[in-house]
Amino acid sequence: MVEPAHPAVVFRAVEKWFSTRDAPVHALAATDLTVSEGEFLVLLGPSGCGKTTMLRMIGGLVAPTSGEIAVEGRDLWHNGQRQAQTLAELGMVFQDANLFPWLSVEQNIALPLELKGVPAAERLARARALTRLVGIQGFEARWPRELSGGMRQRAAIARALSYDPRILLMDEPFGALDAMTREAMNLELQRIWLETRKTVVLVTHSIAEAVFLGDRILLLSPRPGRVDMALEVPFARPRAPDLQSSAEFQAIVLRLRHRLNDMAQDGG
Repeated sequence: MVEPAHPAVVFRAVEKWFSTRDAPVHALAATDLTVSEGEFLVLLGPSGCGKTTMLRMIGGLVAPTSGEIAVEGRDLWHNGQRQAQTLAELGMVFQDANLFPWLSVEQNIALPLELKGVPAAERLARARALTRLVGIQGFEARWPRELSGGMRQRAAIARALSYDPRILLMDEPFGALDAMTREAMNLELQRIWLETRKTVVLVTHSIAEAVFLGDRILLLSPRPGRVDMALEVPFARPRAPDLQSSAEFQAIVLRLRHRLNDMAQDGG
């Protein structure tokens, strides 16, 4: 594959070890990776394979033990320090919405802008535009406790988009939701992606979710994580829920499931 002229994220021989009281843990083997600008990339794999570690390294939350990470053509780390200009390109959404309970929905969404010193009128306008984008308009003045789990995650996505980052990093954002809400949120995330065309890197344990949302899926091996399979998803967008019952969709799901089962039987 020809590397794009302006890739969003590049890993060059990125490796990660963690120190523990018992022995060092080799979380991620030396990995080369390119995420194209505007791509929806999904990281899939067994528990402990390094998916979240990889995502957190892209987000600057975890430093690589060795190798280099570039975001939008700039180094993420320099002399062991995260580069603020590069971090500004990144927005993150976690499994827990992590909304501040003493702030309204609107205030939570606008908080990153407030911290950046954006004037009140401007950040209010941005927050209200984002509530419309994620489908929670009319709930701006509510407290987080008054929202459903799905609505809290919509607010978390809006907050991550508040300062218009070029890359959205999502770590199991719908993992705690019930099946019906999760399916609805997958449709909403696809709609938001189609409207914004952000680069998205999503971590999930759900094979069906990966196939429904992704342009490309990277299947990681058990620890130390490495790319076991890179799979292009061939379906046009927008994708409707009925796609999941098609033979083509199920064939991809089955291929990934078989490979995961093989990994489990091989013991890594």
